[in-house]
Amino acid sequence: MRVLSVVGARPNFMKLAPVDRALVKRDVEHVIVHTGQHYDAGMSADFFEQLWIPQPDHHLGVGSGTHAQQTAVAMQRLEPVISDLHPDLVLTYGDVNSTLAAALVAAKLQVPVGHVEAGLRSGDWTMPEEINRVITDRLSDVLFLPSRDAAQNLDAEGIPPERVHFVGNVMIDTLCWALPQAQALDAPARFGVSGRPYAVVTLHRPANVDDADVLRELLDALNRLARQVPVLFTVHPRTRARIEGLRLRPSTDQALQLLEPLGYLDMLSLVANAGVVITDSGGLQEETTFLGVPCLTVRPNTERPITCTHGTNRLVQPRRDAILAAAERGLRRRSPARPIIERWDGRAAERIAQVVCDGERFELDAPDAASRTPRHAVAIPQPLGAG
Repeated sequence: MRVLSVVGARPNFMKLAPVDRALVKRDVEHVIVHTGQHYDAGMSADFFEQLWIPQPDHHLGVGSGTHAQQTAVAMQRLEPVISDLHPDLVLTYGDVNSTLAAALVAAKLQVPVGHVEAGLRSGDWTMPEEINRVITDRLSDVLFLPSRDAAQNLDAEGIPPERVHFVGNVMIDTLCWALPQAQALDAPARFGVSGRPYAVVTLHRPANVDDADVLRELLDALNRLARQVPVLFTVHPRTRARIEGLRLRPSTDQALQLLEPLGYLDMLSLVANAGVVITDSGGLQEETTFLGVPCLTVRPNTERPITCTHGTNRLVQPRRDAILAAAERGLRRRSPARPIIERWDGRAAERIAQVVCDGERFELDAPDAASRTPRHAVAIPQPLGAG
């Protein structure tokens, strides 16, 4: 059996790592294609090394550009790769432009598509990621759900239930695998914040960093928060360019550190020990929930509502007073108890491999156990590659 995985950006790599290990254990020929949507070493190459992902078999060098440019170039360069390899399945991950490009190319070539992290919805059509999610799910033959609520979204969109598998969250697989290594690094000590509360910040979405007034408001909030606790702001290249272009340098007399993007292990070490995390990232909403760390998501909505209803995540508007008030509450209320989310148990990739290799189904009608039944009447071979 030959499975081809297409990844392009930092969040994809963390989802790819456990799936690669699970497929290789089953002697699947797993071909990795990196579109190069993220190409900075801190956002790409370092992750492959730290997560023990093999070097990509194909690197497409797509680079930056508008959404249309990135998607179009990725499609152009993916098509000959998929045509030449004739994989039994193309796996896409998450919701970036590379995800959509892979689903479109594979579907047009009549190659079955699998979507890891399917069914997430924010309901916000101003987000390019929402468009990518909906179209990718519509094109996918097999959809791997990270949480139970995702099934309701797919059902409302008319996705046949036999395509849907509630496998759990592969991001948590990676977190469970990496946490002992991350804690051993003791990044808080290296950044001078060990033994005291501190905040970790990541911000990169256009709504937060492209508008100068919003960015000023956010930096003002972080500067004021830094008067109370150290603030470690890992600055995405996009955000750094906006800060420098608008000359919005934060005050240097406060305990606000602007850091380059960190490797996964260093970032996990900081997040696991933080008093509060302020972000607009999707993955951090999940990681902080699993770790029991209060998280403030600077967005009006989230495609991961379970992190709010069952976890430690709270949505907050990009206003100084709102962020400061929520951060102060989070710093006071961190509990040693961690939320328990169904099938966020470090075994999601194992379930994906069982679907791909054995044709099993992971249904949603057993809340306390991973219900498995033989798979029937789907649009991919059962099992994949058989015959």
